[in-house]
Amino acid sequence: MKIPIIYEDNHLLVVEKPVNIPVQEDESGDMDLLSALKEDIKKRYNKPGNVYLGLVHRLDRPVGGVMVFAKTSKAASRLSDQLRKGKIDRKYLAVLRGVPKKRQDTLRHYLYKDRKKNHVYNVKKNHPEAKEASLEYLLLGTATDTSLLSVRLHTGRSHQIRVQLASEGFPLYGDQKYGRQVNKPGEQIALWAHTLEFEHPTTKEIVRFVSEPPRLYPWELWNEHDQVFKTYG
Repeated sequence: MKIPIIYEDNHLLVVEKPVNIPVQEDESGDMDLLSALKEDIKKRYNKPGNVYLGLVHRLDRPVGGVMVFAKTSKAASRLSDQLRKGKIDRKYLAVLRGVPKKRQDTLRHYLYKDRKKNHVYNVKKNHPEAKEASLEYLLLGTATDTSLLSVRLHTGRSHQIRVQLASEGFPLYGDQKYGRQVNKPGEQIALWAHTLEFEHPTTKEIVRFVSEPPRLYPWELWNEHDQVFKTYG
């Protein structure tokens, strides 16, 4: 498995996650990103024994884009602390079915995850297992009854972007789980982890990493592909 490396130093490994592979080992038994990266480090640096690589955050299996991993326990601890405090700026690009009425908005919902079904539901605030979810979006463009959004997460709930936007009546293009009424089997979900910005765990400088979505449908609907994405990244 060839995984594009965006940046690497003694403490960080930033990569572009391919679509349709799990971030870590799951019941499918398929090769996962974390294991593949550990094996790659082991080979490239001829390391004996087990390789340490800390998982800081996750992306859903069908979603691709930028991810950061920690190569040391110190980096893992400091990055996890930034994530808990909301100091890691995460922005996504998403293609929706339909067009939101507001060009810019903040969405807040309460979500409940049924772990047995691996399905997340939008529930009322008083639900005993509800967790608050918040994001903000900016509408970048529209084309053939779809919309391109830049999305910034305020919280990191499972399936959050997919469920929140579907709850507003705008499921993601290709999302078979939360938009099956408008999406066809075989369509690839159009959600991409576009940018990560955070404080480097040892140098303390602010670092920013970008991953561009593939030049495939529906991303290619926007003629000014590069300029639009780079402007709002």
